Amino acid sequence: KANVFQSSGEDWKDVKMFLSTGNPNEKGDKPLIDPWYLRYQSYLQPVQIIGDLKQQMGLMSGAISGRIIDDKGNPVADSSIVLKGTATVATSDANGNFRLNVANPANTLVISSVGYETREFVANKNNVVNVLLQPSTQNLSEVVVIGYSARSSDQNDYYEPEKFVKRKKELSAIETSIAYQPTTVIYEIKDPYTVLNDGKTYTVDIDAFEINALYEYYAAPKLEPDVYLTAKIIDWQELNLQPGEANLFFEGTYLGQSFLDVNNAGDTLNLSLGKDKGVSIKRTLQKEFSTKKFLGSNKTDSRQYEIAVRNNKQQPINIIIEDQLPISTQKDIEVQEKKYDGAKLNEDTQKLTWTLNVEPKKETKLYFKYEIKYPKDKMINID
Repeated sequence: KANVFQSSGEDWKDVKMFLSTGNPNEKGDKPLIDPWYLRYQSYLQPVQIIGDLKQQMGLMSGAISGRIIDDKGNPVADSSIVLKGTATVATSDANGNFRLNVANPANTLVISSVGYETREFVANKNNVVNVLLQPSTQNLSEVVVIGYSARSSDQNDYYEPEKFVKRKKELSAIETSIAYQPTTVIYEIKDPYTVLNDGKTYTVDIDAFEINALYEYYAAPKLEPDVYLTAKIIDWQELNLQPGEANLFFEGTYLGQSFLDVNNAGDTLNLSLGKDKGVSIKRTLQKEFSTKKFLGSNKTDSRQYEIAVRNNKQQPINIIIEDQLPISTQKDIEVQEKKYDGAKLNEDTQKLTWTLNVEPKKETKLYFKYEIKYPKDKMINID
């Protein structure tokens, strides 16, 4: 589908549309790299910076920066921030922070996240904004059980994506011709549409397909004690998708909105379907295995954590759990005695990943530990 609005001064009644993925407002000049000269820099007197550094930097760059929070003051990660009427989008990080480059003095932003009501407001360039999202009244936990039970009972399907059939065209009355240009795709909509000159957004159907999804749960208990249901789509490149909002439905029930982040997708496109209260997870510091020792001029702190995930559903689930080990940036800080049974370690980022299958009404526990050696007269955050 496409969102269309216009302010030409005339109503468009029963017109045939041509929709293009190109943006005439975007600069088309290729970038040029100038010589990189190294020079000494003079030291400036340090000044006090108030607020988040990322937001302060946004004030100097012709951008809108801000933070997305919920009604309890907690950050809302993976929210979509869309500059209305354009393909300019941003996604909030784990702390709810975002930054969106803009060109105009005043811009209409559309903020949305799964499980929350969508907000739309005008923000000025070079502003730092805080956006409060109110929870949606939809109850995801009641819907997910129905949607999840519809998937194949063969749990091996999750590990063998090639067993899933490719997309197929739905039988629909939508008539669309597609023309492929060197840098854009143009859709000729055969059915006539009416778009009034009232500033409202109208929905235009472009095409309809049916495609299988692989369902998977995900949790990062260090960041938040919630489990998210995600859908993974393969062969999505054939659909000519554009980045933007996606409406989510399970068994005809509306769940809310997510964001199609096709620019950062690889072979698989991931969609977050929101929190599922039917699966719980808890990350606990095991104090009896966490110690502090002094030896000479050094201090050694050890930490051990337990992650307990419980499946309260009637069906087995597949879940990805992620955590991390610290990375030293100083020669006198050593990370040692690392143990992470059953997890896959990314050597570059020190990210831990567990891939589990949890049976119905069962609990699985994971453990990992690390030890940090550093000068005893220094203070560092080891949690």
